[in-house]
Amino acid sequence: MPLKVTMFSDFICPFCYIGFETIRKLSPEFDLELEWRGFQIHPEWPAEGIPIEQVRTTTDLDARKAAWQRITAMAQAENLPIRAPAVFTNSRAALLGCEYAREHGRGEEYEERIYRAYFVEGENIGDEKVLARCAGDAGLDASEFASALWSPRYDLRLKNNTLAANQRQVSGVPTFFIGEFSMVGAQNTDTTRMILKRVRERLAGAQ
Repeated sequence: MPLKVTMFSDFICPFCYIGFETIRKLSPEFDLELEWRGFQIHPEWPAEGIPIEQVRTTTDLDARKAAWQRITAMAQAENLPIRAPAVFTNSRAALLGCEYAREHGRGEEYEERIYRAYFVEGENIGDEKVLARCAGDAGLDASEFASALWSPRYDLRLKNNTLAANQRQVSGVPTFFIGEFSMVGAQNTDTTRMILKRVRERLAGAQ
């Protein structure tokens, strides 16, 4: 039986990108069933993005540079390409698009493509044209995707994701639920493998 992993995540979170790819890497080994649930962390950011040059203070900029050095080191250890985004963008449209992709059986492909667009290619994933192109790359009908993007049912699903996150006391992303065990933050492959083994053993012992 597959081991279900529910991941609360946002496309603009670099640790979510790393955690997502780590789980994907281990999926064949543990027969994982990944349920990705969008959880928006910066709804106040504009869709057109805030250029990184507009960061208000030198102190903020220095702190972000230091953070990105740590993020880059973690990604490199997992053999993942990554670079700091050119803009801080609102992820709402991308998250709505993910609900469409999941409905059409291409959720994981879409998620991978959006993360890569933002953290590798420097795209603005608040731009609907960028999203439609990425949807096409993920095997979806780009025109249909663009027309359906703002459907009320996808908005409702995002609200349900937020409600589910609140019920599970999710306070940050990424947060993973493996069965009823929670794992907060991105972990390296070895640590994630160890956690998955322990959970699988506990579940087997409970049967």
